[in-house]
Parts: sequence; structure tokens; C-alpha cells
Amino acid sequence: MRGTTPCPSSPSKPPTACPTTGQRTYEASTPDEACRQAFEDEDWSGELPDFECAGSTYITGIWRGTDSAYESAALAVPSHFDETAQRMVDHFHILLDLLAYPAQPRGLSQVDFERWLPKAVKAVDKARAIIEERRDPDQSAGPEESS
Repeated sequence: MRGTTPCPSSPSKPPTACPTTGQRTYEASTPDEACRQAFEDEDWSGELPDFECAGSTYITGIWRGTDSAYESAALAVPSHFDETAQRMVDHFHILLDLLAYPAQPRGLSQVDFERWLPKAVKAVDKARAIIEERRDPDQSAGPEESS
């Protein structure tokens, strides 16, 4: 996980946030729950400086088992715990596909429009959540399943 902690300060300088990275083990039944625990954990006692990745807090990876980072295949990190810029990149192709579909020479039939509109609304809602740095809206029947 990457985040920020207070940098050492002096009387002449106000405290600032230092970019840091850390690894922890959390017991959770789902990746979403483990990421939420990591995101809410304020104990950065084992952190390391990471000036290459300054910015908002985000989850870089999740693995099964205790202290198993990078030793096995990583599990998928729920996108709302990912870095904002990466969320934008990952969502771009969905938005492009949804825009390209109605941009046909003859447009959409009523049936196609009724199929397309709910997917478009969900994609726009997710795009807004990304921009506002919120968790993803429920995507249980969203456009990502059809990709």
C-alpha cells in the first residue's frame, strides 16, 4: 500500500506529508475487505519512504497468505482501491466502447438503445466516482462483465 505520513519537521518548517509504502498482513474473507482494512489502517510504523509515488493512498497489490507479497500470483485489487490515474486508464476503454456503439451511421434501434442506456449510465456513474475519488458504485451488472 502506498500513502503518506507526517515528515519530520523543524520549528522553522511546518509539517508536511511524506510519501511512504508499507506491507501488512490482514485477515479477511474477501479482497475487498482486506483492502478496506489496509486502507483504514493508520499504523504506518513499518513504512518506508517512497518519493517516486507521491499522491493519494492506494493499494498496489494483494496476495493470499501471511507475508506472501510477490511470492505468488496477486489477487485482483477492487478498482476503487487503485490509484486514481490507473482507475481512469482502466475505465477509458469501457467509455470508448459505449460512445462508439451509438455513433453508428444509422444510430440505434429502440431495442438496442434500451440495452445500451443502462450500461452507459453505470459507466458514467463509475467515471464520476473515479474523478471524485470515491469507491465504485455497484457494478454487479455493469459493462465490465460484457468486456
